[in-house]
Amino acid sequence: MFNKKLKLRNEYDQKLIDLMTKTRENWIQQKSLVDLSFEYNEELMFQKKVAEMKYFFLFREAKARNIRIKR
Repeated sequence: MFNKKLKLRNEYDQKLIDLMTKTRENWIQQKSLVDLSFEYNEELMFQKKVAEMKYFFLFREAKARNIRIKR
């Protein structure tokens, strides 16, 4: 029972890490689009802010679950 619970936790922790990586890449891409744009674009700013909020939401979840990313 305990082994199955640990296995599920590790599986979902890895899924969270993968999702955080993808979300971070998306946030960085949106940030670079805003930096490269010549004039203020409200839609780009909105997409950047949403990507940033998603990443930090996942970051807080990983912190609450006490997940460490090994590089």
